[in-house]
Amino acid sequence: MIHHVAVPAQADSRAPAGFPEPRTAADAHTDADFTRAVQAYRLLYPSVSGLAIFKGNEAVGLVPNQVFGLLETRPEHVGLTLNSDTPYGPVLLDLHDGPIVVELPPGPLICIAMDVHQRWVADMGLPGPDAGQGGRHVILPPGYDGEVPAGYHVSRATAFQVLVGIRSLPAGGDVRAATERITTVKVHPLYPGRAWRDPRWLDLSGKPQDTSPGRWEDNLGFWQALHEVVDAEPAPASYRAAYGDLAALGIAKGQPFAPDGRMKSLLARAARAGLAQLRAQSFADRRPDRVVWPGRQWEWAALRFENGDFERRDSTDTEAREKWFYQAIGASPAMFRRDTRAGSLYWLGLRDASGAYLDGSRGYRLTVPLPVPGKLFWSVTVYDARTRSQVQTEQDRAVLSSLFDFGDTSGERSIDLHFGPAPPADRSGHSVTPGRWIQTRPDAGWFAYFRIYGPEAAAFDGTWQLPDFQPEN
Repeated sequence: MIHHVAVPAQADSRAPAGFPEPRTAADAHTDADFTRAVQAYRLLYPSVSGLAIFKGNEAVGLVPNQVFGLLETRPEHVGLTLNSDTPYGPVLLDLHDGPIVVELPPGPLICIAMDVHQRWVADMGLPGPDAGQGGRHVILPPGYDGEVPAGYHVSRATAFQVLVGIRSLPAGGDVRAATERITTVKVHPLYPGRAWRDPRWLDLSGKPQDTSPGRWEDNLGFWQALHEVVDAEPAPASYRAAYGDLAALGIAKGQPFAPDGRMKSLLARAARAGLAQLRAQSFADRRPDRVVWPGRQWEWAALRFENGDFERRDSTDTEAREKWFYQAIGASPAMFRRDTRAGSLYWLGLRDASGAYLDGSRGYRLTVPLPVPGKLFWSVTVYDARTRSQVQTEQDRAVLSSLFDFGDTSGERSIDLHFGPAPPADRSGHSVTPGRWIQTRPDAGWFAYFRIYGPEAAAFDGTWQLPDFQPEN
């Protein structure tokens, strides 16, 4: 007996049965190209964002292996959820020179090494294996199979461009000492050659800078930047299928990126669609585990993940990955531990108590119960929802910190912090001081990160909870 398989009726009788009619094929190819592009956008957004970090730092004078940076970030430093809590030390490395050693002194340094794809390479300092006691770390380039002497913490990168982000905690509020501590970090090749010179440190404080992917993320520039990364670096093993999709779109190692008019239009459209999907995942997250405390609006800035590359036992947590990298940069196993071993803790606030998004044209109050469960200090930083960077206003500040702003709060049960386009009066009718108010932009939404440095058990077990933002007008 012959069994006949049912097939869809042909749209055009000019094509023999089983073959696509030319227009049907063209539409299918367009759909496939668009789907490939949107999926690649979502997966490889961290690579483009990572390249923006390198480009933005090089634009203000940093040079891989030669000139490193120092800065106390301010609102004029545009970068995904940077903050003014601690001085930063961006160290750009090029591993084409071979393995590079990073020597940290003892002290309160929080460091992460990541490659241009923002794939985790190493934790150093307080969250690393040296636990703030000082240590020698060596970063090996892709494909390196040489010997490494004993006495080093060894990490291997999957790309040649590596960023070591150094943060120095200002113990006792001494920012100058914290900044100077960064310059005591020593960087040199594992096997020095004749061409190596000791790097110098360049102070970037007060100089406008943009290390964000904002200029590329909704247009053809995204794909031009992605091609640059693909062409310069080896393909990570876990990205091979995605690189196949890119090749089908005309983005491949060793080949020029020269899309025709049709492909340019499609890629620009895919960038806008991919960006909208990342924004929804990040700011309209549906995951039940996003909520810190039942009945409140605060979310975990990063959904739970098992390692620095968002790998679970049987899958990659793509939702967590997308939520994080739309907002921020860098990830590591130590960055979001939910226990007292964590160097810092981040919570995301983007809605008021009613569930409405925070609106820069309105005023809000955040009542923080005291004491906050942290051994070091805590802060609240306000970010423009459009740029995911510190809000830029006439006030020229975006953070309120227990290190610098509140004075002696011993004996107080709580502290009121205010956010809005103009300073409100406090509950006594007096004008709120600048140290307890952050100005917002009437033309934009905003969100906040509440950070605790040296978090204690009450920050995790629910015995201390942060109230929601309350509208004041």
